[in-house]
Amino acid sequence: MGDWNTTAGPPPGRRRPRTWSPLREHLRDTFWFAPTVALVLVCVVWAAGSTADDAILTALRDSGDEAAVSALHGIADDAKTVVTTISAAMMTFIGVVFSISLVAVQMAAGQLSPRVVSVFVRSRITKATFAVFLATFVLSLLVLTSYDSQPDPALVSSTPVVQSVLTLLMVALSVVLFVMYVNAMLRLMRVGHVVDLITAESLRVVADLPPAGPAGEATGLGPETARLTHRGAPGVLRDVNIARLVRTARRHGIALRLIPGIGDFVVPGTPVFAVHGGVPGRGPAAPYSLVSVSAERTFHQDLAFGLRQLTDIALRALSSSVNDPTTAVQAVDRILLFLATVAPRPLGTAVHRDRTGTVRLVRPVPDWPRLVDLALAEIRGCATCSPQVTRRLLAGVDDLLRVVPADRREPLVRQRALLVRAVERAVPEPADRAFALQPDRQGIG
Repeated sequence: MGDWNTTAGPPPGRRRPRTWSPLREHLRDTFWFAPTVALVLVCVVWAAGSTADDAILTALRDSGDEAAVSALHGIADDAKTVVTTISAAMMTFIGVVFSISLVAVQMAAGQLSPRVVSVFVRSRITKATFAVFLATFVLSLLVLTSYDSQPDPALVSSTPVVQSVLTLLMVALSVVLFVMYVNAMLRLMRVGHVVDLITAESLRVVADLPPAGPAGEATGLGPETARLTHRGAPGVLRDVNIARLVRTARRHGIALRLIPGIGDFVVPGTPVFAVHGGVPGRGPAAPYSLVSVSAERTFHQDLAFGLRQLTDIALRALSSSVNDPTTAVQAVDRILLFLATVAPRPLGTAVHRDRTGTVRLVRPVPDWPRLVDLALAEIRGCATCSPQVTRRLLAGVDDLLRVVPADRREPLVRQRALLVRAVERAVPEPADRAFALQPDRQGIG
């Protein structure tokens, strides 16, 4: 297999796969794309404004209305002072605003989890504000280059009135976005809002799981004929391009089985795909755009990543350095919501078919016991001395036992029994132990 380091596939499901969805998800995890697009667009806007100004000046001169030309020149001179002020102040404003933002992000990463930084990076309002601020600064510089130093209105070659108006409109847009940005940053500094964003992203991954197929469909692929190994840089398996993999498998008349799970760390030589069908010992040519490997996990296609973040937040809150059980309870609330949502879904494998309904790609996803262990095992081990968290965990597990299918109750029963035994060992006083083992949906309130 070649150097598999590319964009990933569209969210699977009942709807038709979206080829550009992987690229969209990858761009959401970057901070350069929105400012770059804004700078290109603002150059286009400036060029259009410059053309409009030239057309207005030419039309006035062709009509012989020198008074109107002089008035237009005077308006442009007055606007130049405003544009110069904007140009001088905007970059300083950008530096101050985003320096404060970086401090807020650093504090959130320290108090919650380093992995929550991705929530700030993916924030649309943050990218839009930064892009518009930079675009306003660049536009003001471009407009200043359009001013003619000739004092005689009859000899000037440019009167950038339209460009100046566009700059003022960009300033107004910057002010509006600044207010929205401050509001968004204040919300992102609240624990409840951050865990809600993580939960929403996680539930989107759940919603994109493909529908369940016939039993044994994922294992009835036929004999394995070849394996494709990773030869690119080591890193975390970020996602795979599902749509292109399905097309490739259909074109070769084979089925592909992804061996590592999304979020697993792969090194050169790691088997990535098992080929079922086709000519033994020969797999399809490995395009460079089917597998994406990066330095860290992302939400796209990674069912357990959001749960990992919520668990990390709860663990950090329960540590002796932070000691914030209320934050842990907030994280547990969303963990229980995630488990309740994913409980009726098919887990263990995700099966993707071509347009004829033939299975072409099988990829592993965490099964129910693994998700329950990820959600509860570590928190259970750290919460024995926090009655607020143990009471909330017991109430949450009891609620889950009422709603999950019967064949998925065993992992919950096991985690509940382990929690009870851990509390009994850690809390010697009978009254305190009884209090810690009393289920309560608010912990202690």
